[in-house]
Parts: sequence; C-alpha cells; structure tokens
Amino acid sequence: MERRKLIGIGARPAVLPAWWALDKVSDGDRGDWHTDTAPLERTFPLLGPLSDAKWVSSRDDDRALSSPELVISGFARLAPGRLAELTAAHAFVSGGPADDFSSWFEKPLRGEGPENPQWIRSPELDRDGTSPAELWFDRRSGTVRFWALDPYA
Repeated sequence: MERRKLIGIGARPAVLPAWWALDKVSDGDRGDWHTDTAPLERTFPLLGPLSDAKWVSSRDDDRALSSPELVISGFARLAPGRLAELTAAHAFVSGGPADDFSSWFEKPLRGEGPENPQWIRSPELDRDGTSPAELWFDRRSGTVRFWALDPYA
C-alpha cells in the first residue's frame, strides 16, 4: 500500500504539466480568453443572443493569489439589428473606455476588438443590471465592450 501511494504522488507532477500543456494546445487559436457566449447572455440579457465573444475573468490566471472579486471583461458581437434596437429604446452618448485593458488579467485582450471603434454608451444600460457594469458599443461593427464586477452575484 505504501509503495502505491509513493508512486501515485510521484506521478502527479508529471501528469499536471502534461494536462496543462494539452489544455493549452486544445485551446488552439483562441488565445487566453473565453469564447463562450452563454455566460455573457445570462449576465447581460438585454444584449440578446451574441454571435461571438472574447472575454477574460479575474479568476482565470494560474496565479497563487487570485482576485477575491470576480470581474469579467471583453468583447462580444451583437446579433444583426440588435444595436439599432437598443439605440432606439435607450439614450446613448459618445464615449469610450478610459483605459486599454489595464488590469493584469485583461492582458490577452489588448489589441483585440473592432478596428477604429466609435464607442457610444448608455448610462441607463450600465445601471440596468444588478452588479456594477460598463458597456460600450461600436456602431460600425455591432460590438460591445464590457466590464462587470461580480456579475453572477
């Protein structure tokens, strides 16, 4: 019995790096971000169905000390015509994000997103959710850039 425990313990360090490497390879061209839209559609139901997304979470990194608060940040593409519906139903103003993904966990998103965006935002849409959120929309690409604190609370 003791020998099996030692063998099992000895094998774990070799298995973890192999699993990590396989996970990174299976991610393929996705980079270090999430591409699933379902969590975003639950978090931001007013956006409707999303066609694609690139987003990160403050709890994604393999750091020893992860963030005590969950923050999600990224880009998503709205369904065709959805931004027109939102702009018809809500007041929007010009204005973009103050930073270019300055948090440590947002690093994979730098340089991503629409080319030469013309951001608009709706303070009432930011307040519509139950958690602090900021949403910026690019009219030309139908892309939303988002940042939300503890969106699943």
